[in-house]
Amino acid sequence: MGNARTFLANWLMARQMGWKIILRIEDLDGPRIKADADREAVEDLRWLGMDWDEGPVYQSTRLEVYRAAIDRLLESGVVYPCVCTRKDVERAASAPHAEDGATIYPGTCRGKYKTIEEAREASGREPTLRFAVPNRVVVFEDGIRGLVSVDVGKLGDFVVAKADGTPAYQLAVVVDDAEMGVSEVVRGDDLLESTPRQILIYEALGMEAKVPAYWHLPLVVGEDGKRLAKRHGDTRVSSYRELGVSAGRVLELLARWMGIEGTEAKVKSAGDLVGKVDVAKMARGPIIFTAADDRWLKAAGV
Repeated sequence: MGNARTFLANWLMARQMGWKIILRIEDLDGPRIKADADREAVEDLRWLGMDWDEGPVYQSTRLEVYRAAIDRLLESGVVYPCVCTRKDVERAASAPHAEDGATIYPGTCRGKYKTIEEAREASGREPTLRFAVPNRVVVFEDGIRGLVSVDVGKLGDFVVAKADGTPAYQLAVVVDDAEMGVSEVVRGDDLLESTPRQILIYEALGMEAKVPAYWHLPLVVGEDGKRLAKRHGDTRVSSYRELGVSAGRVLELLARWMGIEGTEAKVKSAGDLVGKVDVAKMARGPIIFTAADDRWLKAAGV
């Protein structure tokens, strides 16, 4: 339901503002990718009445493009080989922790090895590649949060390529957005700290002029304040569809989460909501998916 809300926000804003929508399947996360997840997502979107202008584009078919970008970063010296394991980082006495519990890399391997080969031979491990984050402040204008200023030095050096050579999320989305001409990125605010990292990659690749505008929506969370997950039950759009809940009913709830009122029993498809989005009325804090919301949806099922 949270992902559906975010795509609906993208879709409605695009249709109101004359943007094009690119459907991109980000399928680089190896074993965490669920079989047929892409098919289910596409079916959910179509059931809700949403479409797209380009795609679907699968990141797994674009590995050569990412490899070229990684090579450019290596040549410029802004990335370096790292042989630290996750446990190494967690054990480091100097490693602080972000508010969300994510471990911040303490810079153990920065400047330690001149080449990937040297790191491999010295450690017996296949290294990852990390971006050397400078001590500076990155400032950007967010369409929902306003002016955002981030001291990126406190975020730590981040991975741009995994040990098996697979590009990490931060790099892949920058390369894709730049090549595909993406000018607006509408996504959940759990990715807010990714934005300054991605801006650094744009700059390192000489693509400052291609940095898009960002819109970070507050997350949809459970009553415990945590992002929706299995612990909150089955909140997949497809599960409600299978229970006989109508697309209009689901869209009514998503619309309320976006600050759109007065849609009761009037929405049959996403197109009925075009022209009704007002960014100023969108919530600035987390959206809570309550047990009452779940009961309300299921009450309309068969």
